[in-house]
Amino acid sequence: MSNVASILARKGNTVFSISPAATVMDALQIMAEKNIGSLAVTEGENYLGIMTERDYSRKVILKGKNSTSTQVADIMTADLPSVSADKSIEHCMELMTKNNIRYIPVIENGKLAGIISMSDIVKATILAQKETITHLQSYIQQ
Repeated sequence: MSNVASILARKGNTVFSISPAATVMDALQIMAEKNIGSLAVTEGENYLGIMTERDYSRKVILKGKNSTSTQVADIMTADLPSVSADKSIEHCMELMTKNNIRYIPVIENGKLAGIISMSDIVKATILAQKETITHLQSYIQQ
């Protein structure tokens, strides 16, 4: 099965980010415009954490906070495990399952290189299975 680098090569390593001082509403607007479920929280080139739709629902909506006055820093998740580009998809699945998370930051040389989502993992797994089926069909037809 492929690794994190192959996922980033396929989907691109563009990471949308936001400042920790921005409001949650600003973050939600970016996520809606880009049709994404998370944003990296950065200060300059420094990765600080991630803000997800889950953070919003659990830390703003359920707690009755205001999206226009709450800062991203107040709800972001800063302690996610990270992976390097050479890690396997299986390793990512194990981390996601063990930690009950849907996103993993990819860190290379101390810098954020991308974010892998559960959807990315599922797509890569399906692609690998299709390739295996194609190879088997080709082998059988010989």
